[in-house]
Amino acid sequence: MSQDQEEFPTESMTTEIDAAHELGVGEPGESAPAPAEPAPTTLLGRINSGITPWVFYPSALIIVGFVAFAMALPDTAGDFFQGVNDNIVGALGWYYILAVAIFVAFSFYMGLSRFGRIRLGKESDRPEFSTVSWFSMLFAAGMGIGLVFWGVAEPLNHFANPRPAVAGLPTADVAEQAINQSYMHWGIHAWAIYAVVGAAIAYTVHRLGKPMSIRWSLQPVLGNRVKGGLGHAIDVAAVVGTLFGVATSLGLGVSQIASGMDAVDLLTDPGNLAKVIIIGIITMISLASLLSGVGKGIKWLSNANLVLAGGLLLFVLIAGPSLFLAREFVQSIGTYIQDFIGLTFDVSAYEGQAGEDWQAGWTTFYWGWWIAWAPFVGIFIARISKGRTVGEFVAGVLAVPTIITFMWFSIMGGTALYREMNGPGGLIGEDGSVDSTMSLFSMLADLPGGYLISIGAIILIALFFITSSDSGSLVVSMLTADGTDDPPRWVRVFWGVTEGLVAAALLVAGGLGALQTASIIAALPFSIVMLLMVVSLWKMFHKEHLRYEFADRQELLSEIGDHYGLEEPQPDPPPVAKRRRLPQFPVRKKGAKGAPASQGAGTATATAAADEPVQEGTVEDR
Repeated sequence: MSQDQEEFPTESMTTEIDAAHELGVGEPGESAPAPAEPAPTTLLGRINSGITPWVFYPSALIIVGFVAFAMALPDTAGDFFQGVNDNIVGALGWYYILAVAIFVAFSFYMGLSRFGRIRLGKESDRPEFSTVSWFSMLFAAGMGIGLVFWGVAEPLNHFANPRPAVAGLPTADVAEQAINQSYMHWGIHAWAIYAVVGAAIAYTVHRLGKPMSIRWSLQPVLGNRVKGGLGHAIDVAAVVGTLFGVATSLGLGVSQIASGMDAVDLLTDPGNLAKVIIIGIITMISLASLLSGVGKGIKWLSNANLVLAGGLLLFVLIAGPSLFLAREFVQSIGTYIQDFIGLTFDVSAYEGQAGEDWQAGWTTFYWGWWIAWAPFVGIFIARISKGRTVGEFVAGVLAVPTIITFMWFSIMGGTALYREMNGPGGLIGEDGSVDSTMSLFSMLADLPGGYLISIGAIILIALFFITSSDSGSLVVSMLTADGTDDPPRWVRVFWGVTEGLVAAALLVAGGLGALQTASIIAALPFSIVMLLMVVSLWKMFHKEHLRYEFADRQELLSEIGDHYGLEEPQPDPPPVAKRRRLPQFPVRKKGAKGAPASQGAGTATATAAADEPVQEGTVEDR
C-alpha cells in the first residue's frame, strides 16, 4: 500500500465514525414510516394523542398551582419568593456567574473552531428565512420587550446607585460604567446562553431528525434514559422555566404600558387591576398571531417590531444630543472590550452585604432571567435557523443582536444620562430612586413631538408583548406536544392563556421583585441541563467533524491523483475465505503387489492434481 493510502483513517477512527453514524451524525437517512396507530376512541385518548402526557400534565399542574397560590395568598407568596431568592443568591450567586462564563467560552469555541463548518441540517438544506427576517425574529423574540423597558431605566439606575466597586468615582466615570454594566447584562453573555441551547436543539432536530425537544440534545450524555422519566423531567423543567421567564418579560412590559398610558393621559394612576386587564386584552390579540404560525403572524410582527424600534432609535438619535451619542458609543465599546473578562467573573466578593444585594438585583437576576428564557429562545431560534452552518449561526446570534443592543443602550440610555449630567435632570429622584416603568416616557417627553413619540413607544411595547407571548406559547406547545412543529390549536391556546395568568399572578404577588425572583428560581434546574448540553454538543460535533475530516482526505487524495495522473486509491479488498485442499491418499509405488503399473501412474497423477488449490464450490460439490 502506498504512503498516501496509509493516510486513511485507522481502525479506531473508523470505529468512531461508525459510532457517529449510529448516533445519526452525518447525512440523515430517511427512516421507514411508522405503522399507523389506530385512532383513539375515548375523549381522553383523543386529547392525549396530541400531547406528551408526562410533560404536559406535570407542567400544567405546577404552573396552575403556582397561579392559584399567588392569587389566593399574595402576601404569603411574596414573602416566600423573597426568602427563596435570598437563599439562592446568597449561596449560589457565584454558580450563576461561573456557569454563564462557561457558556460564553463554549459559544466562541463553537463558532471559531473546526466545528463552525458543520451545517444545522442536511448538506443540501439552505436557510428558510431571509437574513433580514432571521435577524428581526432573533431580536424580537430574544430581547425586545425587556430591552425597551430597561434601555433608559438600567443606565439611570446604575448611575444613581452604582455597584459598590464603582461608587465614589467621578461622575463621568460612574456614567461610563453605567453604560458598560448595561452592555454586560444585555450583550454577548445573554446571547451566548441562547446560542448554546439553540445550537444543541438545531443540530439534534435538523441534522439528526429528532423531535423538537430539549431531552434529545442530551442523548449523547444520558443515553436512552432521555426516553423515560428523566427525559420527561428535563422537558418539564424547560416548560416551567420558559413560562416564568416569558411571564417576567410580560409583567415588565405591561407595567411599562400602564405607565406610558398614564404619561399620555390615557389612564390615571393605574393599579394592578388595570395591568391585569391590559394583560388580558393583549393576550387575546396574541392568540391570533400564535394560531397563524411562525411563517405568518410571528414573522410579520417581528418585522414590524424591527421597523418601529429602528424608527424610535433614529428619532432619539436625531432629536437628542447626536454628537455626544456618537462619541459615547465609540468610547463605550472600548470600555466594554477592556472590562469584558473582569466583569464576566465579578461576584462582588469584597463588597460584603452591599455587594451581595447588588448582585441579587442585577447580574444574578439577569443571568437567571436569560437561563429561564433559554429553552424558549433556544428552541425558537433553532426552529428558524435550519440550513445555516454553526459558524454562521454563532456569528448571527452573538454579533448582530449584541450590536443592535449596544446601539439601543448607547442612544436611549446615553440621552437620559446626558440630560442628568448636562440638562434639566428630573429622571432621578432626590433620594436617588428611579421610576423604571416611567423613565422612558419621561425622557421622550422633553424631545420634540414627545407626546406622539410616547404613543408610538406604547405601540412598540405592545407589539413586543404580543411577539414574546405567542413565540413563548408556541415553544411551550411544541415541548408538550411530542416536539411537533405544528402542535394542536387547543394546546397553543392553553399555554397562551396560561402565560398571561402567570404574569398577572406575579404582578399581584409582589410586582417587579416577584418577577425577578421567579426568573432566578426557574433558572436553577435548567442551568444544570445547560451544562450537560455543553458536554453533549462537544461530543456530537466531535464525531461530526470526523466525518468531515475523512471526506476532506478523500477529496485531497483524489485531487493529487488527478494532478499526477494516478489512479484513485481503492479500498482494501474484502477478505477471501481460506481455500481448502482435497485429502491426500497414499500413493503406491510403481509395480507394487496388486496394483498394475498403469494404475499406480494414474494414482500419482491424481495425487499431484490434489496438491493444486481448488475452488470452494468444487470441494462442496464433491
